[in-house]
Order: sequence, then structure tokens, then C-alpha cells
Amino acid sequence: MREIIPVSVGAAAGGLLYREHKIRVRAERLSAATMESLLNAIDANDDVTGSHVRRVATYALVLGEAAGYDERVLRSIERVALFHDIGKLHGALTDIFHDTSKLTPEERRAVRTHPERGAEVLAPLGAFYPELGKGVAAHHERWDGTGYPRGLKARRIPLEARVVAIADSFDAITHRRRYSHARSFKAAVKAITDGKGTQFDPDLVDLFLEKPVLSRIEKEMRRAHGPQSKRDNRRHGESERAPDITFRWRPRSLGSRSRDRQP
Repeated sequence: MREIIPVSVGAAAGGLLYREHKIRVRAERLSAATMESLLNAIDANDDVTGSHVRRVATYALVLGEAAGYDERVLRSIERVALFHDIGKLHGALTDIFHDTSKLTPEERRAVRTHPERGAEVLAPLGAFYPELGKGVAAHHERWDGTGYPRGLKARRIPLEARVVAIADSFDAITHRRRYSHARSFKAAVKAITDGKGTQFDPDLVDLFLEKPVLSRIEKEMRRAHGPQSKRDNRRHGESERAPDITFRWRPRSLGSRSRDRQP
């Protein structure tokens, strides 16, 4: 004989599940708002890094979309790209990155700590984005195992970090930095090609070098280097509402309002 559960008990259980769902949604929204605030903090502390991580996110998504990754993986790649350099905002490193002179060996050693520092900053968000800290910590690992900080090799390197490594290197080559001059699109493509199987995931390099992907990358690069990028307007626009459950970043805009980036 089937047990009959009183309506009041069922209603109470349903109410409890609903309340738990609301609590979870609020926590997810808070974590997303925290990430939005962190991205704003990067802008406020170092607008050069803020621009860099947005370009890297754009290139990384082009590569990720070409690889056919699903939405969950793409969003994870995007988050790692946007926060891969947050460790550079550490007080011990700020002066180094604002110095226009060539880095000394001691400064280079200090700079190499930024992946782990970044992972430490992001650790409180691990419950919501478990791959974020791991990807940030590994974005300077190399396919051949000679990278840092852990010397991870090949597919032991998180996928997000492997994608971001290519996008990060491409932007570092094509965009002027405090301690290096910008080089051409052709030079960047050659550097990525030369790094196949040593610095970078060979399969991802092959995909990066496909003509449709390179065309999209070059288009985004030209857009980033255009007149719009030379303006020092770092505001996201007048519309500063709470982010959706899924973290969305808003690219900088010259207009009075900026649109949310669409996936």
C-alpha cells in the first residue's frame, strides 16, 4: 500500500527547497558581483593591465569558439583570461610593472610569483568557480614542462590555461608594454608557430593558425589598436546594474552607455 504523505509535509519540503534555491541564487549573484568588482579594481589600479586582460579574453574566446568548446568551458576560459594577471596588483609587484626600464633578474623572479598570487586572491571564489584559480596559477606553464610555477607538462596543464597562454603571448607581442615594443601581427603568428609543442599545446596552435581563426584574431587586434583604444575612457558606461548569475564582463566603450558582452 502506497504511503500517503500529508499535504502539509510536502508543502513544507517544497518551501524548504525553494528557500535553498533562493539562497544559492543570491550567493551566485554575490560571487558574480564580486568578480565584476575585481575587474573594476584591476582597471582602477592599472588601466594597462585592465585593457590587456580584455584583449586576451577576446582572443581566447575566438580560439575557444573555434575549438567547439561548450558554453560552460568558454565561460571558464573567459574568466581565467580576465583574471590571469590579477596577481600583478600585489603591492610587491606594482612598482616593477610601472617601471619603464628593463627588468633586472631579481625583478623577473618577483614577477614570476604573480600566477600564484593571483590564485590566492581568487581562492575565496573557488566554491563557485573551481577552475578559476587553477587556470590563473597555470597560465605561464609550458607544454614541455619548463614553465612556472609548478612545471606542469602537456595535458596536466588546465585547458583554460593552455588557451589563455596563446592569447596572452599573442597580445604581449602585438601590443606595446612598459618593457617591450609592439611587434607585427606576422611576428606574433611566427612566435606562436615556433612555440608549438614546446611552449604551447600543439593542437591549439594548429587551430590558431587556421585561416578563419587568424582572420578573426587579426580583426580583433586591429579593432583593439584602433582610435577607440587610444582614448582614456575607462568607464563601463552609465548602466551599472548587478550582473546576471553567469558572470558577464562589459567591454569599455566610448559611448555614453555600453552594452553587455553577448556570449
